[in-house]
Amino acid sequence: MAATDFYKTLGVSRTASADEIKKAYRKLARRFHPDVNPGDKSAEARFKEISEAYEGLSDPEKRKIYDEFGIEGLRAGFDPERARAYSDFQSRHGTGDAGSPEFGDYSRFEDILGDIFGDRTRSGPQPGSDTEATVEIELLDAVRGESRSIAINRPEICATCKGRGDDPSASAVCTDCQGQGVVKLGQGPLSVTRPCPRCGGSGRISTRRCPACSGRGQTLKQERLNVRIPAGVDNGSRIRIAGKGIPGKAGGPPGDLYLVVRIRPHSLLERRDDDLYMNVPIRVGEAIVGASITVPTPDGEVRVKVPANSQSGKLLRVRGHGVPALKGGAKGDLYLRLMVHVPTNGSGPVLDAARIIDDAFAEDPRQGLRL
Repeated sequence: MAATDFYKTLGVSRTASADEIKKAYRKLARRFHPDVNPGDKSAEARFKEISEAYEGLSDPEKRKIYDEFGIEGLRAGFDPERARAYSDFQSRHGTGDAGSPEFGDYSRFEDILGDIFGDRTRSGPQPGSDTEATVEIELLDAVRGESRSIAINRPEICATCKGRGDDPSASAVCTDCQGQGVVKLGQGPLSVTRPCPRCGGSGRISTRRCPACSGRGQTLKQERLNVRIPAGVDNGSRIRIAGKGIPGKAGGPPGDLYLVVRIRPHSLLERRDDDLYMNVPIRVGEAIVGASITVPTPDGEVRVKVPANSQSGKLLRVRGHGVPALKGGAKGDLYLRLMVHVPTNGSGPVLDAARIIDDAFAEDPRQGLRL
């Protein structure tokens, strides 16, 4: 994880409410979004930190674990109950007696930590790690939701070496376990037998890397996924796709894939939280007399009443035509910002009408304009 202090990253206190955290995130996300800072790598890195911090603090359960254990508590495989038990044990006995019966057959302090965090070096099935990718969508797709097919380069277990990373045709007896596949840890009654960490319990080690994967144990395969983008997603939203992350080892389950959403700016609509804003041009006569006009919304066209004597910049609220709340609740609103347009063909009758309109002002509209 890139961030070290989620609260500091978002600029909020540790007692901040969920709404305060959300407002701080949206403010920073708008400032550092890559679309606003094209080519600025530092802004892109900052945006990732902000998104990561919001992901950790917006979910009440994740925030509780983060407050108790810090960033390590959000690592895949972390076991809060085991960590609390170890902390209690440490406070009562210190770290010297790691082989205490309270922790079973542990002979090393590292074994305890490995159980808390999920030791990836142990033999047997091991779950894969989570991974993430970026998906760019249009603003209207974020408002309405959509299903789309995306292509990802997903790692998979190498078919040649079965994920071991070595060449199965070139091997020798493991010198750590003398070909037995197991090693003895500890002395006396606290000693335990474990699968050999060097050879993984096979008793043999490879003398060269797998030629198919160059020793990585994985190869990349392009895969197409059908993904449902839920209505209401925002910049930084993460969509979880179960089982499409890094493959596990020794038959362990794969991790998950998280799609991080980026929304391209719209030419007419501006999003603020769950509300939308749109500039709507009106004629001079419509502004003076009032009118009923048709305007587009994400849900289709609607009729809106323009009040008489409307000025440029006046906001008209169209309830329920904004962005759906991602986690349920009321839908946002659409705000229409009226922009009075004047005709460009200044013919005689138009000029005469303009003079009549000017004469209708009781005072200079710039009278109070001061710096």
